[in-house]
Amino acid sequence: MNSFHIMAKPHGPICNLDCTYCYYLEKENLYPRSGREFHMADDVLESYIRQYIAAHPSSHVSFAWQGGEPTLLGVPYFERVVALQKQYANGKTIENALQTNGTLLDDVWGEFLAKNHFLVGLSIDGPAHLHDAYRVDKGGKPSFARVVRGLDILKKHGVAFNTLTVVNRKNSYHALEVYRFLKQIGSRYLQFIPVVEQLAEAPDHNGLRLLKPYSQTKTHVSDWSVESLQFGRFLQEIFDEWVVNDVGHVYVQAFDVALESWAGLPQSLCVFSPTCGNALALEHNGDLYSCDHFVYPENRLGNIAEQPLLRILNSPQQSRFGKAKETGLPSDCRSCDVRFACNGECPKHRFSSTSSGEYGLNYLCAGYKHFFHHIDPYMRFMANELRQRGVSARVMEWARHQREATTVTA
Repeated sequence: MNSFHIMAKPHGPICNLDCTYCYYLEKENLYPRSGREFHMADDVLESYIRQYIAAHPSSHVSFAWQGGEPTLLGVPYFERVVALQKQYANGKTIENALQTNGTLLDDVWGEFLAKNHFLVGLSIDGPAHLHDAYRVDKGGKPSFARVVRGLDILKKHGVAFNTLTVVNRKNSYHALEVYRFLKQIGSRYLQFIPVVEQLAEAPDHNGLRLLKPYSQTKTHVSDWSVESLQFGRFLQEIFDEWVVNDVGHVYVQAFDVALESWAGLPQSLCVFSPTCGNALALEHNGDLYSCDHFVYPENRLGNIAEQPLLRILNSPQQSRFGKAKETGLPSDCRSCDVRFACNGECPKHRFSSTSSGEYGLNYLCAGYKHFFHHIDPYMRFMANELRQRGVSARVMEWARHQREATTVTA
């Protein structure tokens, strides 16, 4: 495996929030012996940093720290992270990204993050009435005000940040309100992640209720999951505003990766790649899993304290996992006109059936088809601009003319 990325969870699934839709909180049930010790020990941390840097042939190595909530570990823990990275850098440039709910950020954190050039991903689902619908603390209290205080800390100290917004049953009906809010708070790189969960009628033998495709347990889609077509409409509404006003100023991950597909470039986002398996998850004790969305016992590849990282990465088990994304495509997907942009999306969401009854269709299929068909003429224009001029911002002028012509014709 030449190119890979690991999402490290040094505090495991432990978090100070209790978001209704979080798929990771219940992973605590997989480690009953850990008790309160969900903490990546120093020997595991050092082994991970050393092996991760050594396994990357490039001169730039990017670490991603997630959870749960990694800031619960405190600044001294991440000072140790930076010290170990410097110790094992071997001339390579080290970059760090930290995904956080922002509620624990203070000036000490702000100074540390700025000094060490961390890129912070801030989880925020829109204005208060949308954010607080699902993102609450352990006492069921809203978190929005604390998140905004954390955002103010990032701005005060000049910490680079982007935003991650979970698109759910509620905020999916307020696309422009969400988009304009995110721009208003200063976000210039936006990620929109659809939440889709199968909820079992009863926990499985591991104590898990949020199950993966092909589960033998009877399930239903949770009531917080985004509806398929509505997710496509959510993206479309934002795209229609972005394409006439914000190209080159605001970067929306879903639009950037779509342009890669229309331009014939390799996909940089795993969910839209033909195969997967290059984005793995590392738990607090050194267990490595096939994917952040497949942290299940059967997807445990090994432990970095027991086996070399590279051997685990290149294992036949992980190779089969990655290839299954392509080999498991139903026939409808194979003949679909937007397969080049979608590739069946994430295997986690493939639990629907086609019109002919074939299992394995992505739950979000209708939404993605709606979105990709809508953006096709704009993407064709931008891809051509990229090939000829190396930029795509002229699409804003073109899109405005298209809108005006449509209005006149109507």
